[in-house]
Amino acid sequence: MNKAQLVEAIADKMGGRQQAEHAVDAVLDGIIRAVCSGDRVSVTGFGSFEKVERPARYARNPQTGERVRVKKTSVPRFRAGQGFKDLVSGAKKLPKAGETSVKKAPKGSLSGGTATKKATTKRATTKRAVAKKTVAKKTTAKKAVAKKTTAAKKTAAKKTTAAAKKTTAKKTTAKKATAKKAPAKKATAKKAPARKAATRKTTAKRATAKK
Repeated sequence: MNKAQLVEAIADKMGGRQQAEHAVDAVLDGIIRAVCSGDRVSVTGFGSFEKVERPARYARNPQTGERVRVKKTSVPRFRAGQGFKDLVSGAKKLPKAGETSVKKAPKGSLSGGTATKKATTKRATTKRAVAKKTVAKKTTAKKAVAKKTTAAKKTAAKKTTAAAKKTTAKKTTAKKATAKKAPAKKATAKKAPARKAATRKTTAKRATAKK
């Protein structure tokens, strides 16, 4: 059965072929748009339509046997409901032509899509919470890195200051040692004239003795 045959099959129930065609188009368009946006379309007694993500993988060309890489993609999936499965397997008898084979929707499920709105709201809330957690983790990581950098800078500054103090202390000690040694040389220089005076006295004594 193709689309035209499906329209003909429900034309009597819809009051004409044109109304039936519009109804089929509207139902299919609604399902396609919902699945493309990531929503799950579930029809009680019939089945559910949903969007499924397929990761990148390797496959083989059936004609050549060559290994081919398949990119990541999204595909629609239909899962038949239990009532549909029971009718196809023969576990339940198919209703007569004038009766519908699809169960009626539960009360309250057709009141403007409240359940769908709640599910969408929950998904949006979950995504926001995940985004907030991710931002918080990144901020914490940045703060930790900043703390480590600051601590490293402080440690380096302390080491530099300590080295500078040691160098200054060594220079001061060397200057003091040099200053202490200088007076000894001066004292030695002062003693030299005393020897000359003694030599002069000895020479004078010798001259007096000769006379």
